Amino acid sequence: MGGDLCAGRGGGGSWSKTEKRFNDGVSKSFIGRYFKLEARKTSFTRELRAATATFVTMAYIISVNATVLTASGGTCSAADCSPPATSDCVLRPNDAGYQTCLSKTKNDLVVATILSAMIGSMAMGVLANLPFGLAPGMGPNAYLAFNLVGFHGTGPLSYKTALAVVCIEGCLFLLASALGLRGKLAKLIPHSIRLASGAGIGLFIAFVGLQGNQGVGLVGPDPSTLLTITACASTNPDTGECMGGKMQNPKFWLALVGFLITSYGLMKNVKGSMIYGLLFVTFVSWFRGTKVTFFPNTPLGDENYSYFKKVVDFHKIESTLGILSFTDFQKSEVWVAIVTLFYVDILASTGTIYTMAELGGFVDEDGNFEGEYFAFLVDGAGTIVNSAFGVTTMATFVESTAGMREGGRTGLTAVMIGLYFFISLFFTPLLSSVPPWAIGPSLVMVGVMMMKMVKDIDWSNIKEAVPAFATLLLMPLTYSIANGIIAGIGLYIALSLYDCAATAIRWLMKMRKMVVEEHNQVSATTHVVEVI
Repeated sequence: MGGDLCAGRGGGGSWSKTEKRFNDGVSKSFIGRYFKLEARKTSFTRELRAATATFVTMAYIISVNATVLTASGGTCSAADCSPPATSDCVLRPNDAGYQTCLSKTKNDLVVATILSAMIGSMAMGVLANLPFGLAPGMGPNAYLAFNLVGFHGTGPLSYKTALAVVCIEGCLFLLASALGLRGKLAKLIPHSIRLASGAGIGLFIAFVGLQGNQGVGLVGPDPSTLLTITACASTNPDTGECMGGKMQNPKFWLALVGFLITSYGLMKNVKGSMIYGLLFVTFVSWFRGTKVTFFPNTPLGDENYSYFKKVVDFHKIESTLGILSFTDFQKSEVWVAIVTLFYVDILASTGTIYTMAELGGFVDEDGNFEGEYFAFLVDGAGTIVNSAFGVTTMATFVESTAGMREGGRTGLTAVMIGLYFFISLFFTPLLSSVPPWAIGPSLVMVGVMMMKMVKDIDWSNIKEAVPAFATLLLMPLTYSIANGIIAGIGLYIALSLYDCAATAIRWLMKMRKMVVEEHNQVSATTHVVEVI
């Protein structure tokens, strides 16, 4: 059956007949029976096309996730700076020693991202038999890099402690999924806050993509207005302030071209649009001797270029593997981070997986779908594995819809997505050489796509609108996802007190009226008795 469905595209030629025989053979094999190819009316070649489409659309996460997490500095410290090292050397962009450490950390995180995506996708396919691709998600990575660890380690927690937080959050998510509490916990957050949180995280990610450290450099600090437009030809290496030539940075204009390529592709529903703009900017930046090169004529640039020229290389994780530390769990920031990550994971995973299942037609009349239980278990267990590799929480990618549009119906699609990630393991030199101005447009586009959630917020209801707006606004302005969620929930509770107080007053007035009426009846009865 699967062969008939897929062979129809071939036009009746010899290749079509060969493809049909091959698909029939696979469908009747152990693999075909295990993944239920015939039952779900699909075939091996269709699943392969679906896996290719999904991998192409989500492959950007390899470089993007590694770049975002590297902004935290990882395990690099002032001890890695070139002598004479000072405490603020980690903030100097021209310190060769610290930049070398960051390059090695980024290589480790590229491999860690690939391994986590490979294991997560294969587990989803084998255990849940669903065509979903998994990888470290956007949002939690920015929260860890910029809120917990801070830019180059200037935050309240070390990278090791932050990974321990991710591990604990993964255990909690796994437990909640195993006990069936995930849906109930998700409903504890008001609907408007849930919607605003996703959009707020999108704004936060886009804001990171617009800055110079990990993005296109369109905005930067200003002593008068705090923030202003930059894209300057030259900036202060210590403060990042513009020193002249606003909107004259060629790297920004190259990034803008990449953003437009991605936008045009998405407008026309071209598969892989998210990565085409990134590839264009990266390819142009690989040429040396230009104003946009990723390999300047410096000792660090020469070192990165030498590694880049290897093209194929198997890189072992050294700095981020198994470095979890639970020694600083007495800090309040740790517990705030656990709760924040847990609820972000609960909301994002629940919404995404159910949305994917509905789009794939897997959901029945009762709102359930085959493989649901194992899908959430894989998500939770994947987060624990990710923390051991050195990356953040696992997420089911909405880019999986690209594969489902190609006909992906079973877990065989997810397994082959994992195999694609395995192949990419051997191209670490290329994947590690993606510049920040190529990553920035992707971050902005992620923010664009996450903003669609705000359309479902009831903006005419002030009780819903004010907390949602506070969540949206404070995430990017305070540079903290946790602050936005806390502010939104706090305002929602405060506004709900009015309803509670009004209800209590109405109840007291009703009780008083009843007491007065009863008292009047008693008085009247007593008067009648006295008269008699």
